[in-house]
Amino acid sequence: MRLKRVGEIKDPVHGYIYFTEVEKALIDSSPVQRLRRIKQLAGSDLTYPGACHTRFLHSLGVMHLSGLLAERLNYLGYISSDEVQKLRIAGLLHDLGHGPFSHVYEEVLNEHKGLTHEDLTNWIIKESEVGDLLSEAGYSKEEIADLSVGKLTSKDTAFLNQVVSGRLSPDTMDYIVRDSYFAGVGFGEVDIHRLIDSIDVIEGSVAVDYPGAFYVLEAFIIARLELFNAVYFHRTVRAANVMLSRAMNYADEELGLTKFSDVEEFLSMDDYSVLHALLSLQGGGKAEVARRLAYMFSQRKLLKSTYEAVVHRGDDPLAGLLRKASLRKKLEEEVGAVACVDPDYVVVDVPTVLSVPVHPKDGAEILVFKRTQRGEREIHRLTDVSQLLSSLSKFTDVIRVYTLHEHREAVEKACKEIFGQEGLTRISV
Repeated sequence: MRLKRVGEIKDPVHGYIYFTEVEKALIDSSPVQRLRRIKQLAGSDLTYPGACHTRFLHSLGVMHLSGLLAERLNYLGYISSDEVQKLRIAGLLHDLGHGPFSHVYEEVLNEHKGLTHEDLTNWIIKESEVGDLLSEAGYSKEEIADLSVGKLTSKDTAFLNQVVSGRLSPDTMDYIVRDSYFAGVGFGEVDIHRLIDSIDVIEGSVAVDYPGAFYVLEAFIIARLELFNAVYFHRTVRAANVMLSRAMNYADEELGLTKFSDVEEFLSMDDYSVLHALLSLQGGGKAEVARRLAYMFSQRKLLKSTYEAVVHRGDDPLAGLLRKASLRKKLEEEVGAVACVDPDYVVVDVPTVLSVPVHPKDGAEILVFKRTQRGEREIHRLTDVSQLLSSLSKFTDVIRVYTLHEHREAVEKACKEIFGQEGLTRISV
């Protein structure tokens, strides 16, 4: 099955990406074009200069891979030709809700409004010109909005939610190969096409053929782990991103970064407009801190990591506790007091994304299937058939404390005192 192509775009990762008439209209819309002005990896290019690719390019890649996976499911008889097009559209639109500096803004959005970029994606598709274009093309904007964030309610096609937002989604496939390519680290050289061609639906769940694509699947997950360790959680990358996060957090009241009243107000924000607004802040207090951090970011005068601790999830309650913003704030204030440093320039950073997506307790178990001698298919958890990935299932969290260069020694000394067992027991959750 092939949809009618009306043009193509040359992509450095996937080669030529073809698009249909409805996809062309959506690509040309303002909400999708806005993604050209939002970097995929926020401030990562200050460490990896090549990592300056955008959400727009990623969205095209997800549309492309969604089409390949959808054609696979169509060939197997699980979905219709019309659903192939819907999945491609969902892939294209899945990141419309990202704010300036991508996931960095999402940290601020979640803290102030309890929302995610998926919530905003759903909202934008329904309320912007994107919804009008979908309606004109004969699609339900409500259905596409739900599909784009993996929240379809239809029981017959529940597996489509896994296709869009699961651990084997085209979204994950694209960012692994794309972020690796642009960062120049080489971890993401995974045979994505082989992986797609080995996917099936077993007992209503997406699963991968074992042993047909087993080693590709292992390589895929290990590549993701290496990207988190070497790129996403790199101490200097996180330094840039925590500066942006704190600057936007402190400027939210004055700039209204999370107080948008309608879709168009939200869509007016991108990396360039928000950084300019931060650099233009007036006055003292939090606004002065936000402006200073933004200026330092623009000049690549980054905060320094003064303390680092690696903890294993399940073995240490520290990482789970420190995911609470209120507790991190208390620690920052205590570190500042002990070190005689303004706590506004002390940042306790605990990345919140899973680095190894195979732990069943986190709802992230990847499934594989084996064929029996009778030709039946048995479903298994990936960690039950892979000793390597089973050993990685207790993934690690990294806790770091950042501060200004001139306060590095004082903050390091304070952290060593506070992060001892006695110090932790003094902090109420």
